[in-house]
Amino acid sequence: MIFLTMIARVADGLPLAASIQEDEQSGRDLQQYQSQAKRLLRKLNAQSPDRCMLEAGNMNFYYFIAQGVCCLCLCEASFPKKMAFGYLEDLHNEFYEQYGRRVPTVTRPYSFIEFDTYIQKTNKSYVDSRARRHLSNINTELQDVQRIMVANIEEVLQRGEALSALDTKATNLTSLAKNYRNDAKCLNTRSTYAKTAAVAVFFITLIIYARFWWL
Repeated sequence: MIFLTMIARVADGLPLAASIQEDEQSGRDLQQYQSQAKRLLRKLNAQSPDRCMLEAGNMNFYYFIAQGVCCLCLCEASFPKKMAFGYLEDLHNEFYEQYGRRVPTVTRPYSFIEFDTYIQKTNKSYVDSRARRHLSNINTELQDVQRIMVANIEEVLQRGEALSALDTKATNLTSLAKNYRNDAKCLNTRSTYAKTAAVAVFFITLIIYARFWWL
């Protein structure tokens, strides 16, 4: 189930549209998640990863950024990742087509609140079990999301660092891993050369010794 959807301007985190799907069965309070979502949106910038999953207990935040607009949603942890990003991309495409030119100029929060109608309709189509089966073919065509950035929402918000730092850290870790592999390969090569040289010295010494012995 998708409980919360928000669309914001990346430059300053200004919320442009939003929709809440109340969870009456579990009585889950979404105010805390709304607050987290708003704080998260204010931390985004042009260097932030363009797609990310943030773990929030038994829920997950997902966001997708393109053309200066961020679409964010809150889902159950069991909700498929590909479907979550497919939902966000659908929203972004429609939202940007309708309001893209006005996004840089608006000053009031939720200036496009009427977009809630489209959000609700799209939400229903993705959550409905029959729609999931209908969308299975679409999911196979979506961009692979196995390498998306993953973090914990509380850790990110408490540290107070921008989401761009996550991307930087991931890049650094990748670079360190690459350097480690190169160093290991170099050490293995040196070790092989050393062993070969030792064997060669042994045989040369043996030959010289045998030659002088027989003279």
